[in-house]
Amino acid sequence: MIAFLTGRVAARGAGSAVIDVGGVGMSVQCTPSALSRLRVGEEGTVATSMVVREDSLTLFGFVDDDEKHLFEQLQTASGVGPRLALAMLAVHSPDSLRQAVHAEDTAALTRVPGIGKKGAQRIVLELKGKLEAPIGTDGTLPGADPTATARPNGAWRGQVVSGLVNLGWSGKDAEAAASAVAAEAETTSDVTVLLRSALRKLSRA
Repeated sequence: MIAFLTGRVAARGAGSAVIDVGGVGMSVQCTPSALSRLRVGEEGTVATSMVVREDSLTLFGFVDDDEKHLFEQLQTASGVGPRLALAMLAVHSPDSLRQAVHAEDTAALTRVPGIGKKGAQRIVLELKGKLEAPIGTDGTLPGADPTATARPNGAWRGQVVSGLVNLGWSGKDAEAAASAVAAEAETTSDVTVLLRSALRKLSRA
């Protein structure tokens, strides 16, 4: 088990990063919050969870152990694989997901691409007794620095569009959602915030 990676960030895309660990490039599929803290050419650390399949070994990266732990817990629900769990953490913070499950807020869960009403009900039924109670009240990730995810103005759009496409939306829908949050980008260039806002708009469409 690889619990975390620390090394120079060699590359970063919309949903993944390559971290140079002792001369070995480790490809990691990351949540938006984890990606937002990684800078190409600088040292970075991500908590990791390895998913083993017959034909692949995939590392998933997280901003902290709390996000990683919830990613693993989500997959104990029927029909929730690593890709859907990652999408859930792209739309909601860990605390928001715990709150949704504890409050049986299926509407919040259906904002995630790939989760319908029945799927949301099943997730609530199977996870309500397993997840810890929500631990935050301000909407930020536990232990997160709210200033750490800032990006230069204008750099956000391509990352938001690519992130939405990776989560299953069409290019046309992704572009429309990015345009819909352009006004918000005038007050924040936090890609994580903008991506979640775009997902909420798509879910209500």
